[in-house]
Amino acid sequence: MKNKILVLAFVVGCLALSAWGTTAYFTHEGTATNVITAGDVAIELQETAVLEGGGDPVPFEDVIGVMPGTEVSKIVEVKNTGGNAAWVRIILDKDILLADGAEGEVDLSLISCDLNTEYWTEKEGCYYYNTALEPGKTTEPLFTKVMFAQTMSNMYQHSKAVIQVDAQATQTANNGETVFDAVGWPDAE
Repeated sequence: MKNKILVLAFVVGCLALSAWGTTAYFTHEGTATNVITAGDVAIELQETAVLEGGGDPVPFEDVIGVMPGTEVSKIVEVKNTGGNAAWVRIILDKDILLADGAEGEVDLSLISCDLNTEYWTEKEGCYYYNTALEPGKTTEPLFTKVMFAQTMSNMYQHSKAVIQVDAQATQTANNGETVFDAVGWPDAE
């Protein structure tokens, strides 16, 4: 009888050990934390000017008293302030606002910019930077001066020339081989 009890105790002990091992297997857990952070695209439009007499560029400020046949320094560049390369484009809109009491049809060709066609390409009203702009880098200027035609008539006295510059960017990663293949541009306003 003692042998039977001893064998029974041994079998119960083995069953208990195997049940404990099975329980440990089913309750075992592990944790892994995976963080994936999205990249960013950010740009800054930079408008500067070189004052008469030269020197380093300073922030552009409105100019008053411009005469026909004059050139005004206005340097337009875009800096990539984001963490990823970006395709860049600029939309230019120019207008002439006649002074109160002045009448006539405005000729926008009387104001022009020295557009940089080596680094920028015009397509459908937008100027596209030909290469990807890497983080921390700045484009070559789209233009460096605004020119007022010598042939501006008295109708333009006290008028205001407005050069609106809007810069836009979209990612280069998985977004076309060239700036012209890229998608995801903000809507032009």
